[in-house]
Amino acid sequence: MDFLHNTLPLDHFLALPRPDHGEVAVGTTDTSTLAAHDFDVDTRTGFMPPQPPLTRLPEQWELWETALDDALTSRLRLAEKDDLAEEDVAKSGRWRTRVSELPILSIEELKQSELLLRRAHHVLAWLMHLYIHSTPTAITEIHIPPPITLPLLQVSAQLQLPPVLTYSDDVLYNWAYKSPPSSDRPLAPPALDNLRCLTLFTGTRDEEEFYLASARIEFRGVEALGLMRAIMDEAFLGDATAVRRITAYLHALARVTADLTAILAAVRDGCDPATFYHDIRPWFKGADSDPRRRWVFDGLERDPALKQPLELSGPSAGQSALIHALDVFLGVDHSAPGTRAVPFLTRMQSYMPRHHRAFLRHLGASPRPLRALVQASRDAALVGAYNAAVGALKVFRDEHVRIVALYILGPSRRAGAPGAPAKGTGGTDAFKFVQGVRNQTAGALLRQE
Repeated sequence: MDFLHNTLPLDHFLALPRPDHGEVAVGTTDTSTLAAHDFDVDTRTGFMPPQPPLTRLPEQWELWETALDDALTSRLRLAEKDDLAEEDVAKSGRWRTRVSELPILSIEELKQSELLLRRAHHVLAWLMHLYIHSTPTAITEIHIPPPITLPLLQVSAQLQLPPVLTYSDDVLYNWAYKSPPSSDRPLAPPALDNLRCLTLFTGTRDEEEFYLASARIEFRGVEALGLMRAIMDEAFLGDATAVRRITAYLHALARVTADLTAILAAVRDGCDPATFYHDIRPWFKGADSDPRRRWVFDGLERDPALKQPLELSGPSAGQSALIHALDVFLGVDHSAPGTRAVPFLTRMQSYMPRHHRAFLRHLGASPRPLRALVQASRDAALVGAYNAAVGALKVFRDEHVRIVALYILGPSRRAGAPGAPAKGTGGTDAFKFVQGVRNQTAGALLRQE
């Protein structure tokens, strides 16, 4: 299925309001652009970068790139595997020794470019996960060496990201074209079948398809951002014609969300659940999912500005700003009643690129929230359209529940751990969490008179 058919005209891809840079007149809202530079949201690619990410750092950081190449080409094996040969253990040990003996490279010149910082975070976080998850399991306190620790924490501080693999490392900044797109469609979103990944732990099609499922969702979701912008413009007008247009746009949003569900379901075609659970997923586990082992970042005494990090959850689909944007825009509340704990999805926003976090904050501060507008309208067609959009998001989450059951819960039980909850990469009880999020989404449906 070609999910890029029936998209809005490109002038509707101007996403959401830019942050206030001064006073806005009372009773008005700044809807100048949802894809403003301030938010790093592109009119063609949404939260994905408009051009494929860098594939290599400049020469002065080549040692990091070479270390990553060495790990991936030598096919380091997970330390938790039962069938490790002596040579597997020795090979990973030699690689970790070489990494620990690298010089500590300065990131000063990296600070001049967001693109360089993103590539550096990608490479260093990948190196750290390879180092940790190839370390023998008998070692319960893993000391990450200064050649990784110092630049990774420094780069992470610049990007305001945790020093761990994130969704942005695995998805947003981990893609390239299979073949360059034709020059006659320079303003079109990338074709969803023309994508490949830059970095893979296992080198398998299963791993690539797992990441690309999310990448395709991000690209297909560009139209959803355009629809949000169009709805916000009409909400500002608020007349009967605007209500009719919002009704049509909400039905269109439901159709886009149905496409996202189809893309999510299609991950089954390329990624085997057992391969994912046993061979792929353990590589990108964060410290939250690795409770038997403590991660220690060595060398922090060399930079007084650095501290042992606390946020080390690893990549999660909960870090997708696109899905958060749908929740915020539709008024889906994921806060846990009766608790002061920070909701998991709120915490996952700290793992997003900082500009995308700003986008979500600004979207949430809209003076004309859609849900309130629909409730106040008492327009049956508008309420029905709103429920169609929320219902489509609920169906998306139904599919996510099935995916978690297939890829995490089932393999976990078959692996012989029936008493312990199957944890997601973010450290949550994966199945219980996605069920709760799905139920909260359903709770946003409005009663129709």
